[in-house]
Amino acid sequence: MKHIAYGEQTDPAATMRARAAMRDSGSVPVGVLPSTIEMSWQRCLNYGLDSDQGSEFNLLERNLLADQLEKNHHLLIHAQPVMEVLFDQIVDTQNVVVLANDEGYILHSCGDPEFLTRAEKVALAPGAEWSEHSRGTNAVGTALAIGAPVVVHGDQHFLSANHFLTCSASPIFDPYGRPTGVLDVTGDHRSFNRHTMALVRMSVQMIENQMFAAAFSDVLTLRFHARPEFVGTLCEGMASFGEDGVLLSANRNACFQFGQSLEQLRGSNFASLFGQAITRLLDHLLVRPHDPITLTMNNGVRVQARADFRPANLRRHSRLVTQGDPSVAILDPAPATKCDGGGQRSPVQSKAIAPCPLEWLQTGDPQIDAVVAKVRKVIGRDIPILIQGETGTGKELLANAIHCVGPRTAKPFVAVNCAAIPEGLIESELFGYEEGAFTGARRKGSVGRILQANGGSLFLDEIGDMPLSLQARLLRVLQERVVVPLGSSKSYPVNIAVICATHRRIRELVSTGQFREDLYFRLNGLTLMLPPLRARTDLNALVASLLKELGGAHPPTLDPEVLELFRRHAWPGNLRQLSNLLRTAVVMAEGEGTIRREHLPDDFIEDIAQGFVSMAPAEAAAPSTQTGAGGVPPAPTSGLPAAEAAEVQAGRLQDLALQAIRDAIARHGGNISAAARELGISRNTLYRKLH
Repeated sequence: MKHIAYGEQTDPAATMRARAAMRDSGSVPVGVLPSTIEMSWQRCLNYGLDSDQGSEFNLLERNLLADQLEKNHHLLIHAQPVMEVLFDQIVDTQNVVVLANDEGYILHSCGDPEFLTRAEKVALAPGAEWSEHSRGTNAVGTALAIGAPVVVHGDQHFLSANHFLTCSASPIFDPYGRPTGVLDVTGDHRSFNRHTMALVRMSVQMIENQMFAAAFSDVLTLRFHARPEFVGTLCEGMASFGEDGVLLSANRNACFQFGQSLEQLRGSNFASLFGQAITRLLDHLLVRPHDPITLTMNNGVRVQARADFRPANLRRHSRLVTQGDPSVAILDPAPATKCDGGGQRSPVQSKAIAPCPLEWLQTGDPQIDAVVAKVRKVIGRDIPILIQGETGTGKELLANAIHCVGPRTAKPFVAVNCAAIPEGLIESELFGYEEGAFTGARRKGSVGRILQANGGSLFLDEIGDMPLSLQARLLRVLQERVVVPLGSSKSYPVNIAVICATHRRIRELVSTGQFREDLYFRLNGLTLMLPPLRARTDLNALVASLLKELGGAHPPTLDPEVLELFRRHAWPGNLRQLSNLLRTAVVMAEGEGTIRREHLPDDFIEDIAQGFVSMAPAEAAAPSTQTGAGGVPPAPTSGLPAAEAAEVQAGRLQDLALQAIRDAIARHGGNISAAARELGISRNTLYRKLH
């Protein structure tokens, strides 16, 4: 893929002098013609062409043309609709739009009927060959010869028979960077327009991007640009990656943004191009598949990106399995699968069976296994699900997994954090609004998150923080299945599956009048309790999984002392806290291969030293006479399941969590936002816990 080499209009007298000199000397004079035309004329002489030879054409026989059409089937599928759009933009200009293959044979043409009649004299019809070695300097053949867009105007054509034409052509490259054809606009030389080439180039970009997306529809394709408004347009870069993160290919805009040719990019992977493991992106897609993500390229440029990756096909590099000792986790490659509506595995290929998203959550804890078993029974049954659990236990991860294995997997998954949106904005955010509904409203209004989720799943996180006034409106939507945006008198039908989550005890909120009882019963089809990290038995497996994702191909190991510290910690931030801590530790231990005590954050070590510890799940399920944190005997929990035993300790742990919040605020000099970020909770949640 070379730099653009447009032809230029030259003084007809200069072109005549160059042609006369060529006839006299047998070579093309230097410096008279544009360099692109000059070099093409010289090639034509080398081919043995005579500039005054006739324009007779031998069209491909019907069976040979049929073979070419079949061979270029995918090119035609993507090019023909674009050609029609292009022709609509130049209609009545005495032009014809031509598509040729990589050998210069015309496959398809469309244009003004009057000009098509004249064009038949120079055989701009399917089956005609317009390679440079056959028809001399012309836009189709010369664009193929130099691998770049070119304009050939009037008497710049090598053959005199073509002097009445003006042609603008651009080569088309397939998803692997190989020339596969040419798009050309040819017309009467008197109708030359400089803007024609811009339209041709835009059309070629559209064809190439469509071919690229189709070729890599079953893998992860990243669409990105330094300017967010260009993502989703012809200007976006497109790069596709395999499951192992290796770059499969990139379009021309992506190569331009990387500052490297496709040949130079070969052998690259996601980590070398964006400075992070591809598993980080996959985790983002699993939780927020429709949200953009900010990435930093290896040249330091920050880009906004979206990914094409169907939730039903979302797959990880590896899955956790246990062999022999359940405390030892190993990683096993996971091939791709699709999930049916019942959440059962149905292989894409007979030998390729891998876990569905729900199975990714199962790393050996019986409480999580019980949750997954319940979910499987209600998949596709239109039963509302309420997920309860402390902050950071993976409620949104579970919600997205439920969506991915259900019949709505190809439709949107829209997540709304009711605690993170200011009370004055949550109504418009959920229900949408008409233009002018309130001061500061967008000019064209907003569709709202509920309608965005139409056909798919709406995930309402922290539903317990939703204002009472909005609870009534939400109940009406769930009962009547219609949405009325703010400022509108029109209602819109909506079909959604609702999944809610909260860390608060909804029944207590109902009893105190903070949550509507009728809405609670409407949402409470199936309640799922996610255990806190301190009550889970699969800490080893979780740590191994996170280290694999954070550490890439060569994840660090964990020193036994560190693992023991992890077992003793109460983990008030749960999985989110564990993930953030390991991310920091992996960086601190870079190049050493083993995470040791000195690689852990100081505040974590301080928490351990101050007795911010938890009983192991096995201990929590049995009587204990040992002294707990701070010399306080643990509450008797004999015979209780681990999750209930952890609940008995909740009062003491709440006090410890409150102290942890106060310590974080003190460390950040009273900066609430910084303290909330450290703890992995929202500002609203932090304020609520303080008061």
